[in-house]
Amino acid sequence: MPSRSLVRAMPALLVFLALGCGEPAPQPQPGNGFDPARFVQGRPRLDAPYIATDLEVVDAMLGLAQVKPDDYVIDLGSGDGRILIAAARSNGARGLGVDIDPARIRESNDNARAAGVAGRVAFRRQDLFQTPLAEADVLTLYLLPEVNLRLRPRILAEMRPGTRVVSHDFDMGEWRWDQRQRVGDATIYLWTVPARVGGNWTLSVGGRTWPLVLEQHYQRFAGTAGTARIEQGGLNGERIRFRADLGEGRRTFEGRVSGNMIEGGDWRATRVG
Repeated sequence: MPSRSLVRAMPALLVFLALGCGEPAPQPQPGNGFDPARFVQGRPRLDAPYIATDLEVVDAMLGLAQVKPDDYVIDLGSGDGRILIAAARSNGARGLGVDIDPARIRESNDNARAAGVAGRVAFRRQDLFQTPLAEADVLTLYLLPEVNLRLRPRILAEMRPGTRVVSHDFDMGEWRWDQRQRVGDATIYLWTVPARVGGNWTLSVGGRTWPLVLEQHYQRFAGTAGTARIEQGGLNGERIRFRADLGEGRRTFEGRVSGNMIEGGDWRATRVG
């Protein structure tokens, strides 16, 4: 599979070490004070065309994903490493970048050392379709549309509910984005991986029980509770919300999904089978 660096290649992130005088790179200082432009210089024109990720877009992607200091970020097709380096410098996060091009991996590691964050980020030569995703808190992408669609089943099956996925320019097809933002000529998309609730449950409310059958379509779902119809069913990570009339008027059910249990204050549901 071609590296994403053939789709996106970005200027090298190099620290200007006092014009070659060997002064050490500044220590990581998480927060909004980090300016990634300090670590950028142009690269010569190459024969193969490249599409650069603007630093403003990088900043917006990390902001939309609300990257925090305790987050672990995976960047698939990491190019020169600027997304992870910015996540470590600006947000204090840790991360892994993968790219199939060994030149990009060498470049990324050099850039991380120059930026003083080599202890917080790692770069690995690897097929992105073989990269484990389960440990990520945030997944960043700048890939072709068909690659996003190939990754979509793995994202939904392997990643924890609540994981944030942010993509530059390309969406996930019928999996509708949760947020979309325009940044200059670019568009970035955010999804929150939903809990998996499709199937059969037993709903308990006030000492009574109903068979609960849910049909899930990404972060939306419908179904029945006994003979009552489930309405406005939605998921935001592990958080669940729907409306139903169980005989005492329509009410809103809100709770949190935890594996085979849903807890919601005065109600709960247990997965059957």
